[in-house]
Amino acid sequence: MTVFVGCDLGGTNIKAGLVDMDQMKVLHAKSAETLSHKGHDDVMRRMGTLITEVIEESGIDRGRIKGVGVSAPGVLDLEKGHTLFLPNLYGQWRDVPLGPTLSKYLNLPVSMLNDVRAITLGEYTFGAGKGVESMACYAIGTGIGGGVVVNGQLVLGIGGTAGELGHMTIDINGPRCGCGNYGCMEAFASAPAIASMGVKAVQQGLTTKIADLAEQDLNKITPELIAQAANMGDEIANEIWRNAGSYIGTGVSNVIVTFGPKRIVISGGVAAAGDLLLEPIRETIKKRVFIVPLEEIEVVTGALGNEAGIMGMATWASLQL
Repeated sequence: MTVFVGCDLGGTNIKAGLVDMDQMKVLHAKSAETLSHKGHDDVMRRMGTLITEVIEESGIDRGRIKGVGVSAPGVLDLEKGHTLFLPNLYGQWRDVPLGPTLSKYLNLPVSMLNDVRAITLGEYTFGAGKGVESMACYAIGTGIGGGVVVNGQLVLGIGGTAGELGHMTIDINGPRCGCGNYGCMEAFASAPAIASMGVKAVQQGLTTKIADLAEQDLNKITPELIAQAANMGDEIANEIWRNAGSYIGTGVSNVIVTFGPKRIVISGGVAAAGDLLLEPIRETIKKRVFIVPLEEIEVVTGALGNEAGIMGMATWASLQL
């Protein structure tokens, strides 16, 4: 049995799991609140405790654990194992020695990677991307992250920053994105952007079930609620999903003509909308791509759900030995 630990440091939760690389499955996993406002030293201590608990509760002999992979949402120094900039965590974790600190605490080698590159690697190795040589992955939630696999290799680029597909410009006159650019896909089709479309529709007094489902509370309008309305036949809600899919499809079209991925994987919470999102993505690709054989390209949802990042980080840790 070849066993590695995958751990994901998120803005809200820390998740850790023990992965059997031979059976390609998570043996045991658990999570804890991040509580980043307590500072990075406190968070790192609790990460170490969480990983230790996962190992102990699994019943697997500690000597079988070969290493630990840790993902984080931001810019990292992969060689040093330091976080350089984590915008969604308190204090932004500038030059924090996360990898070395956990390695010393756990007495295990620790490797690091951006969180969505980890999801990409997990889906490629064990999930929706398995069996193809090239793929692009989009994780659509509070933001839109991405990752790219070419010729069977995860593309890292400069410092692991390659694959930020959500920050591709799709409208040069578009709204400002949280990254500082204008017109990024993330500004148009992330979960908050989709929810904002629903809020705007209600505020404009359009005839839609969204308001009733939200009990007239604009704060309750989410992509999930808009999907519920769409599945009830609400035309405004369906239009919102068509718009979101069109924005994403425009960015995907650019990626297709750039390197011709065989599979496009849509993951993250927003992907739960299924065909409400996938169909307009596919339709937009057909309208915009003419020099690549589209019959050879699939657009699918991720297969691993919340385990994608954990499995991806276990895989990454195994590749570093």
